[in-house]
Amino acid sequence: MARKDLLKGLMSGDPPAREDAAPLPRYARGAIGAVSRSIADLKSRSLTEVPAAAIDDAGIRDRLDEDRTGIEALKASIREYGQQVPVLLRQKPGDDSRYEIVFGRRRVQALRELDQPVKAMIRDLSDRELVIAQGQENTARKDLSFIEKANFAAQMVRGGYERKVICDALSIDKTVISRMLSVTDAIPEAVIRAIGAAPSAGRDRWLSLAEKSAGRSPDELVAAARGEDSDARFVAVLAAMTAPKPAPLTPRILHGEDGDILGQARKTKGKTVIELSGEGRAFADWLVDHMTELHRDWRSSDQ
Repeated sequence: MARKDLLKGLMSGDPPAREDAAPLPRYARGAIGAVSRSIADLKSRSLTEVPAAAIDDAGIRDRLDEDRTGIEALKASIREYGQQVPVLLRQKPGDDSRYEIVFGRRRVQALRELDQPVKAMIRDLSDRELVIAQGQENTARKDLSFIEKANFAAQMVRGGYERKVICDALSIDKTVISRMLSVTDAIPEAVIRAIGAAPSAGRDRWLSLAEKSAGRSPDELVAAARGEDSDARFVAVLAAMTAPKPAPLTPRILHGEDGDILGQARKTKGKTVIELSGEGRAFADWLVDHMTELHRDWRSSDQ
């Protein structure tokens, strides 16, 4: 192999061309091989400008809301200061002309709308490494709500990832993951997406909603998700699932033979209360004294 061909391969990052399938020479596995690996490492750390139109989504969708306000604010910042933070991409499997987002979806969307190229680091990642990178990036961010992180974990479960991988991706222990998944198991994804991120609703309130919505149809829950923002929609669904207290029954007025009011009877949970006043108090005394006979007569009647 000519020396100039070897150096050309190193600078391009491609493996040196070989005329046959023989193993690489010793020098390619030694010092020059190390140089080749160093160049490849530098390329993975360098920034590349990629056309926004050549970038596709990949992995797991983390956000539940579109956040147009945030996108517009990001666009305004980029117009004034440029793109300050690069995104992370990988080459799309099976298509060398396209890329997939590992993280930085909102930046890519803003730059796409601005018709500007995207500054990116490009890494060679497997599907498993991609979702772990996404999860670790999400863990470092403070603006993802409980349900967004829980929904991310649920999507990893549906993707066939082991519980340990999910824990590693989100830097959360198995107990917390189990609580998250208990919510996403109880509340259909369509309902979660209808509500949205609900940043003010933490774990306990989502657990409460999961408990109260048991047995309800998803359509009923989605229909209840009405409000100007996701927090309002969460409150609306929770309120719809909370059974109102039954209104107290109107007391029944008790009249004597001559039409005078003796008192009233009202039914409460598990009992009937008779309250007698005025002339009714004397009748109450008689009623107590004759309760045994009255009860006997009632039992012997046809009822």
